[in-house]
Amino acid sequence: MSSPTWEGAPEPEISLPKGFAWLRVVLRAIPIVILVFGGLALLLLIRLFERPLFGLHRPITPHITVFVCRNALRFLGIGYTKHGTPMTHNGIMVANHSSWLDIFSLNAAAPLYFVSKSEVANWPGIGWLARATGTVFIKRDKRQARAQAQLFEARLKDNHRLLFFPEGTSTDGLQVIPFKSTLFAALFSETLKTEMWVQPVSAVYLAPEGLEDRYYGWWGDMEFGIHLLRTLAASKQGRVHVLYHPPLKVADYPDRKALAVAAETCVRTGHTQLRNLNTQ
Repeated sequence: MSSPTWEGAPEPEISLPKGFAWLRVVLRAIPIVILVFGGLALLLLIRLFERPLFGLHRPITPHITVFVCRNALRFLGIGYTKHGTPMTHNGIMVANHSSWLDIFSLNAAAPLYFVSKSEVANWPGIGWLARATGTVFIKRDKRQARAQAQLFEARLKDNHRLLFFPEGTSTDGLQVIPFKSTLFAALFSETLKTEMWVQPVSAVYLAPEGLEDRYYGWWGDMEFGIHLLRTLAASKQGRVHVLYHPPLKVADYPDRKALAVAAETCVRTGHTQLRNLNTQ
């Protein structure tokens, strides 16, 4: 997680669970650990046969990731509602970024591969899981645009549906901050521009009743471990709504900046619509 690039409210103080809350942590954590690492073991086993037969193309293992992520939300007790349909076009999804929970929420509907900053590959535990599930690691640098285009092209030609967060950081979940257009540039290469689509996706977490709206937001200098424990310990959980917007054809836009603005507008509009669900 990178430092916030927006003027948000101060980070809330998150304390460790107390008393019987630890029992909820254990009762939720055990099945989630079994699910995640059991799924990972199965994925790695199947990759032994999938890799030599299909190379970069992964016709089987991404569905294991979908199963794991959807059921991880169930074990957490977080409700999940999908609006719209993940695209079948060849291309990329872009979404707002609120929390580490996005990994589960955005993987729960259909196979995809996250695009992540290169540093994540070296993070203990998380980096290993990311590599095993096919995450694309890149450097957010305009000078890397050509190399990124080549990498995207290789993955997209193997029917990989990629997803990245154009905000460049996670937020408190109450807003969508301006999209950076750097990664959109890769889609405007001669070989990709006429074939690619971009599907904007809005994700909103509605807090458990009686708790602050930004309860699930994870940003700034929040410690992952404590935030995870608080989520596991919650006596009641909220719900995540994920809205899939109609895909945008890359060739319909003159450049990366115009495409980024169009995608941001869709995500921002959907984000507002979904947040209003909590007031109806």
